[in-house]
Amino acid sequence: MGVNLTDWLGDNAWAIWLTLAFLLAVAEVVSLDLVLIMLAAGALAGAGVALVAPDLWWLQVTVAAAVSVGSLALLRPTLMEKVRSMPGYRSSAAKMVGSSGVALSRVTRSGGEIKVDGQSWTARPYDADLVIEQGTEIEVYEIDGAIAVVYPKHDQLP
Repeated sequence: MGVNLTDWLGDNAWAIWLTLAFLLAVAEVVSLDLVLIMLAAGALAGAGVALVAPDLWWLQVTVAAAVSVGSLALLRPTLMEKVRSMPGYRSSAAKMVGSSGVALSRVTRSGGEIKVDGQSWTARPYDADLVIEQGTEIEVYEIDGAIAVVYPKHDQLP
C-alpha cells in the first residue's frame, strides 16, 4: 500500500509553502534584490498558517500575501537604504565609470550609442565640441542619469 503524493500534499499544504519559500530564497541568492526573500517570508508565513489551520487555504493565501506585501512595503526600503549606505557600495551605474567600450554610432553633443559590457547605452562626449566616430574605442567618464558621458579611450582628458 503506497502513499499517493497528491493526497499527501493535499493533506500537508505546509510542505508546498515550505518548498516555495526555499525556492524563492535560493532564487534571491541569484538576484540579490531583496524582493524574492520578502516573498519567501510570506511563503513561510503561509506554511505556519497551514500547520495551524490546514483546511483554511484562503487564510493561508491571505496571510502569505499580507506578509509579502507588508515586508516589501515596510522592510525592504529600510534594508535597501542600509545596503546602499554601507562602505564600498557602488551602484551598477557607478561601476560603469572607467569601463571601456566601443561607439556603435557617431557620438556627438546631441547623442549617440555605445556598447559597454555587452549593454547598449545612449551616450554623449564629455566635451560638447568633441565628435567620436563609430567604431572608436571609448571609456566611460561619468553617468549622467541614463546617459553615459564618454571620451575616446586613447585621447587625453583636459
